Amino acid sequence: MSQTGSQTAAFFRDVSKSRVVWLVRDDSGSPTHLSADGTRSLPFWSTSPRAQRAAKIWGHGLRVESMPLDIWCDRVLTDAAEDGIAIGVNWSGPRLVGWSFTSKEVLNRLATAE
Repeated sequence: MSQTGSQTAAFFRDVSKSRVVWLVRDDSGSPTHLSADGTRSLPFWSTSPRAQRAAKIWGHGLRVESMPLDIWCDRVLTDAAEDGIAIGVNWSGPRLVGWSFTSKEVLNRLATAE
């Protein structure tokens, strides 16, 4: 399994167990990434240490916050779907790369991980 594949599997396994997702943000909100195909992604992590590494890499005063999984699913995934924003999971490495999914794909993967 690729590094990205193992990070993705860990995301769904971890959040299904802990019922918490982690994000990085500042007072203006969370950073997003625009891919080459024009898709904007909003990243989340499955553990605090993973999110802390991302905040350190991105810098700019970003802080780590947690969110209960049920609120994330009900609010964030719904809003992201309406806005056409993909969900990045457990981006890692010095450039913070990884896979992104539609909100529907995230919900489907969570359902099979539980």
